[in-house]
Amino acid sequence: MTSARDSSRLSDLLRREQSAMADFLVALADFDRKRLWVDLGHASLFSFLHRELGLSAGAAHYRKTAAGLVQRFPEIVEPLRDGRLCITSIVELAKVLTPENRAEVLPRFFHRSKREAKAVSAEICPAEAVPRRDTVTAVPSAAAARQAMAARRDDDVAQTVTPGPAGPSFQPDETPAAASTGSGSPRPTFQPVETRAPTAASAPAASRTTAEPLTADLRRLHVTVSRRFLDKLEAARAALSHSHPGASAENILEVGLDLAAQAKRKALVEKPRKARPSANPDHVPANVKRTVWLRDGGRCQWRLDSGGICGSTLRVELDHVVPRARGGPSTVENTRLGIMQGP
Repeated sequence: MTSARDSSRLSDLLRREQSAMADFLVALADFDRKRLWVDLGHASLFSFLHRELGLSAGAAHYRKTAAGLVQRFPEIVEPLRDGRLCITSIVELAKVLTPENRAEVLPRFFHRSKREAKAVSAEICPAEAVPRRDTVTAVPSAAAARQAMAARRDDDVAQTVTPGPAGPSFQPDETPAAASTGSGSPRPTFQPVETRAPTAASAPAASRTTAEPLTADLRRLHVTVSRRFLDKLEAARAALSHSHPGASAENILEVGLDLAAQAKRKALVEKPRKARPSANPDHVPANVKRTVWLRDGGRCQWRLDSGGICGSTLRVELDHVVPRARGGPSTVENTRLGIMQGP
């Protein structure tokens, strides 16, 4: 009972949080429409959020963008209120939402993460020219990266921008971009400095792999590798030079990934051989492996207390519903995919 009560309380708090965020954005849109941040001595709504309310640059940028979108498309308020639309996907939605496509495009961003929203945005408005190239960039040492970042911070502090009397005023951490107010008069909007892409010389080495959507099909993959990896890549390119002449890094890696899929180990072959009887009680016939892998789609079938299945594709292996120690047979009906136990 305690778990159910805690779950209900968390659900109620989540609904209140979502409703409060929607109310805040509606009020912020009205605040921006009246340009009340000017009376408080700020150059933009972003400056007000960042300096007056103390939001981080990223949080201020999300809310500034959302407030502008609320002014143009009030129908996004309810999806924000009920949780269908996430604040982190607003920036990508703002890139592609228009009065003409609003009915079709808005639902495509429901229940999307920031990464998924980027993919949808790239599909709707793909990059005009996508270069297909392999680039190797040296990653600086940690000490060199810290020195470069310190020098950059000193340069940022030294910068001062004085607004001219005839034009809009800009803050040092904002960049003007074309936009319009709800009244139709053009004025600049601003991007926070954090959205600038770090250069290889100024950023520390990243340990994660990222994929940037470019079109509906193409992604730019960013991954940090060792020199040993590059040597192996060149060796693989040379080994495949007869069957794949002039192959790119993508071609070589794709061939390797196809081999690593281990289709033969899972008995997923085009022309399977007839099953042979085995005296080993732990033996699972190849036809059973093949049928189970295809039936379960390579996903863990363990049932969750909340309903549904686990669905993980990592570390999965054949699992017996009735354990073999209890006499469970290695049949299709008694075999499923589950997560491998142990380290």
